[in-house]
Amino acid sequence: MAGFPGSGKSTLSRKIAQAIHSVIIDHDIVKSALLESLDDLPIDSRKAGSVSYHIEWALIDFHLSQGHSVIFDSPCFYSEMVEKGVALANKNGAKYKYIECYLNDVEEIKRRLKSRTRMVSQIQTVDSEEGFYQAINQSKKPDSNHYLIIDSSQPLENHINKVLEYIKY
Repeated sequence: MAGFPGSGKSTLSRKIAQAIHSVIIDHDIVKSALLESLDDLPIDSRKAGSVSYHIEWALIDFHLSQGHSVIFDSPCFYSEMVEKGVALANKNGAKYKYIECYLNDVEEIKRRLKSRTRMVSQIQTVDSEEGFYQAINQSKKPDSNHYLIIDSSQPLENHINKVLEYIKY
C-alpha cells in the first residue's frame, strides 16, 4: 500500500484486511511506538524510520512465512521498498501486489492531515507544495505495469471492488 500521508492508505488497508483477513503492518504505528519507547533519548527521525523499516520487514517476513497475506501500509518513497517487498513475497511464495492511493489535491491532503488523530511519527501538514507534488509524482512503483493506482479523492465505496478484484489475480 503506497501513497502520500493523508491519501487514504490506512483507511483502504483496513477495509482490505477485513475483506481478505490479512495482517496489516503499519509504518506509522511501528515508528510511533519506537519514538515513544525512546522517550527523552535524542534520535533522528530518519534513523527512527530506518530502524522501524527493519522491524517491519522482519514482521512481514514472519507473517508471510506463516502463510498470511500481509498489507504493508507505508509511503513508498524509496525503490528499496518495492525491491524488498518483491523479494520477501518471492521468498515466501506469495503474490506481490502494489496499490497506490493517489490524491493530488494539496488542500484536501492538508485538511485530512489536520482532521485526523495524529500519531507522534505522522506529519501535521504539508510544508511545501512543491515538495508535495514532487513526492506524489516520484512515488516508487514496481518495474512491471502490474500495479493499481486509486484516485483517493473518490469515496472508498467507488473502488473497493476493483481493489479486491486486483488482489485476487
